[in-house]
Amino acid sequence: MDLRVPRLLKRPRRAAAALGAVVLLAATGTWTATASGTPRPHRTDQALTMADGTRVDTSYFTSGGGGRRPAVLLAHGFGGSKNDLRAQAEDLAGHGYAVLTWSARGFGRSTGRIGLNDPAHEVTDVSRLLDWLARRPEVRLDKPGDPRVGIAGGSYGGAISLLAAGNDPRVDAIAPAVTYWDLADALFPGGVFKKLWTGVFFNSGGGCGRFEPELCAMYQRVAQSGVPDADARALLQRRSPAAVADRIKVPTLLFQGQTDSLFTLAQSDAAERAIRANGAPVKVDWIAGGHDGGDLETGRVQGRVRDWFDHYLKGERAGTGPAFRVTRTGGVDSTDGSTRSRGATADAYPGLRGTPRTVPLTGREQRVANPAGASPPAVSALPGLGGGGLAQLSALGTGVSLDFPGQYARFDAPPQRTALRITGTPTARVHVKSTSADAVLFAKLYDVGPGGSQVLPGQLVTPLRITGAKTGKDVTVTLPPVDHEVQQGHRLRLVLATTDLGYASPTAPATYTVSLKGPLSVPTAPAVTTAATPLPSWVWWLPLAGAGAALALLLTARRRTTAPAPDPELADVPLVITDLSKRYARSSDGYAVRDLAFRVEKGQVLGLLGPNGAGKTTTLRMLMGLIRPDGGEIRVFGHAVRPGAPVLSRVGAFVEGAGFLPHLTGRENLELYWRATGRPPEDAHLAEALEIAGLGDALARAVRTYSQGMRQRLAIAQAMLGLPDLLILDEPTNGLDPPQIREMREVLIRYAAAGRTVIVSSHLLAEVEQSCTHLVVMDRGRLVQAGPVREIVGSGDTLLVGTGIPLADPVVDKVAALDGVASAVRTEDALLIRLEPGSTAAALVVDLVRLEVPVLSVGPHRRLEDAFLTLIGGSA
Repeated sequence: MDLRVPRLLKRPRRAAAALGAVVLLAATGTWTATASGTPRPHRTDQALTMADGTRVDTSYFTSGGGGRRPAVLLAHGFGGSKNDLRAQAEDLAGHGYAVLTWSARGFGRSTGRIGLNDPAHEVTDVSRLLDWLARRPEVRLDKPGDPRVGIAGGSYGGAISLLAAGNDPRVDAIAPAVTYWDLADALFPGGVFKKLWTGVFFNSGGGCGRFEPELCAMYQRVAQSGVPDADARALLQRRSPAAVADRIKVPTLLFQGQTDSLFTLAQSDAAERAIRANGAPVKVDWIAGGHDGGDLETGRVQGRVRDWFDHYLKGERAGTGPAFRVTRTGGVDSTDGSTRSRGATADAYPGLRGTPRTVPLTGREQRVANPAGASPPAVSALPGLGGGGLAQLSALGTGVSLDFPGQYARFDAPPQRTALRITGTPTARVHVKSTSADAVLFAKLYDVGPGGSQVLPGQLVTPLRITGAKTGKDVTVTLPPVDHEVQQGHRLRLVLATTDLGYASPTAPATYTVSLKGPLSVPTAPAVTTAATPLPSWVWWLPLAGAGAALALLLTARRRTTAPAPDPELADVPLVITDLSKRYARSSDGYAVRDLAFRVEKGQVLGLLGPNGAGKTTTLRMLMGLIRPDGGEIRVFGHAVRPGAPVLSRVGAFVEGAGFLPHLTGRENLELYWRATGRPPEDAHLAEALEIAGLGDALARAVRTYSQGMRQRLAIAQAMLGLPDLLILDEPTNGLDPPQIREMREVLIRYAAAGRTVIVSSHLLAEVEQSCTHLVVMDRGRLVQAGPVREIVGSGDTLLVGTGIPLADPVVDKVAALDGVASAVRTEDALLIRLEPGSTAAALVVDLVRLEVPVLSVGPHRRLEDAFLTLIGGSA
């Protein structure tokens, strides 16, 4: 598991000179002419010696031009290094900052032991870095020895930005993301040991011996007892931003993840309250993803962080966004079944209590058992499997919560008469009596559909240790903070379980008696208003309806023929290709495409693969009506495709970008382009396009000031005007850096989930494997294979379980002895596990976590690259 968090600042791309006129824009839709741009910033690598002799590896980035400029420190996530930050650093340097990145102690090439942001070491190191920046001739100074500087970082790096701001008054602005305020509360919530996440910390750090001795001793002590003691809490609290809460007085932009069982929304809430009390400007942004995976909204986060620094470090009048923003995802619109995901904002942060609403609960007094050895444990989340690991597991059908009969108490609310939006932390009062001195319970609030299906928002659970429970005790249960809509007809269900896979429960058997003492109090935030668009706010790849038709009309107006009649049986099928052929004289056998046939259904993301010369581009051009086939047929929603066919208004295409007039603003370019198409303004869905592009205040700036990444966003906004049903993308990730590619992947998946269809041609096989649901493989103009990705990859019964470190023989033997496991073979940093018939990956993962195997990833042993090369016989 890689605990490195979303990269907050994006890489600079070469600026493109937009050439052409309105007629060219109208005719070509998404074509672009580009020119060479600015050089990459200069980088200097240097190891700096700290006060105790520790060597800290740094990289310093500056761009051309004279004069002094503000500086930015970029801090990496846990398990990472300065190398993770190069793209962000280059972007900021190109944007007019002096940027310093470094590998924290114990990571990368830096020496020293990991101190979990020890004030005596890691925090002091930051002050030494500020001293170094103050001596640089490029860095703007507020006074001698005091550089104008901001700090950004995620997770581990986010905490160091907060700690540095509280310890060194020279820090001027910070932008921490998905991080902690009180590490003791994060790892010992409610007095319960979060054993799996804590184990991930120490394993991903290289083992206990890589940490400061007192941290190693603390971990071993708590892991053995299963109970965090006062000394352990004090040790972590000293390394937490909360310890310097009264001294953090700089502008702070807080991002926190909604899909995060490690650092919940409560962490940023505590930070916001403390920093605001100090009189500093502070804004809060709840993103969709987090340490447990999900959409990290990298592009939007990157832009907002840069705007924050432009405003507070450069003094520009840049917009810094709303005081509070939350990305609302995961619901389904009852009117059309589309997935809902969009931003909601408020002029003030509502906190976690909000405007309370009382929801009655019913249920008798219940007796539940804490089993001996706390086994089997209930499952809420799978900690440590965020990012790619969790995504793969979701594809394998996991991700649901599991409670064992007799090990949980349940209390139900009546069905909702109207939809209820929960924003914050629900609470309830219960009475708990135990046969043991203390009781440990795990509280969760389910959203239960009319058919009985349960959804656990964010896969989050709140542990609570109840001391002195033998005589009975009234307890306020504070449930996990979420932003979640309970739809009309759904009901809320409060569950109190005795065990949870991610936590240490008492191993001695006990019986708890649980009863209600009052209703459920649910926080709402009516002042938080959701954007009007029904589309995801971070979606970029929504195409232009009618662009293909306009181009086809222009090029082929004199070559029209009568099209065959529509096929009513295919009216809901996005694409059917039958015996398609196209001849070119330059082809070795005369054919660029020969006898091609495949079918694409609604909701699919289809990857079109093949080596150079396979016929992919020719196929796409025929599909868009740009060239005529010599044989066969293409039908889109039952209509035969011909140049200028009306059905092409339901097809959108993105090729390389769009030509823009550089002296006009982004908004003016979009408006001008749409007017050139001749279609009514109300058909443009311009507001949706601007929201999806996520360019913010940049829309009011001239396009000549845009980076290549910003131009690409604007091009995508142009391509999505009109909202077509079938989207065609030819090499859409060309020129994008890894964070941007990951965002595009999420866009494709969610766009198709809304009922539309995407066809993407790409050479990035690893990306296709993660983005696409189905594949068409071509070679030398012919179809080689078509079908679901999983079938073509051929995962079979063998899984590759990444562990990151070699496992000891006894552990491998235990895995091999598991029910459902036919064999287990150790590799350098993974296990190759063959399952017996009927066994599932989901069951295997639960067993591995129970054995405390450090599972970093789970996937089929065979990769798409292997399958692809096998299919085409190495002709790539």
